[in-house]
Amino acid sequence: MEALVHGIILAFGLIIPLGVLNIFIFNQGATHKKVMSAFPSVITAGICDTILISLAVAGVSIIILSFEWVRVLLYTIGFIFLIYIGWLMWKDRSELNNAENKQISPKRQITFAASVSLLNPHAILDTIGVIGTNSMLYQNHEKWIFTITCIVVSWVWFFALAIAGKRVGRFNKNGTILKWIN
Repeated sequence: MEALVHGIILAFGLIIPLGVLNIFIFNQGATHKKVMSAFPSVITAGICDTILISLAVAGVSIIILSFEWVRVLLYTIGFIFLIYIGWLMWKDRSELNNAENKQISPKRQITFAASVSLLNPHAILDTIGVIGTNSMLYQNHEKWIFTITCIVVSWVWFFALAIAGKRVGRFNKNGTILKWIN
């Protein structure tokens, strides 16, 4: 029971802050006519989190945290990537009022969600540094419970974001709330 509660609290604590991926999924839910049209980004984010959490619990965190140059390399790549994403968002600011411009294809949703999930230093730090090291508190079936709980929380959160985005998009036709969130 401890592993379950710990996994829920830890995973929600790490995933709730609105970062680039969360806002992207929320926007996809808000701007598409059907919430299912946002599912490529939701499923991609869920799969990427599943991979990162699984690798972290499997011991990759020990390897990464053991080599300073690997951490520096990951943070440098992540920093450059976040600067690039920020620049793209800044450039797209003028198009926020036009919802049609935010309805991107499933292929672009998948590409963006995967890149933000796998190249974001915050996501890597959360999964590798926090979830991975916390998983070391458990053995055998408790470790499985902790891991699966973290993964399920991630999936539930991404689906909930898309659904919440859809609900906001229904009554926010002029895009004021989306502009504020972005």
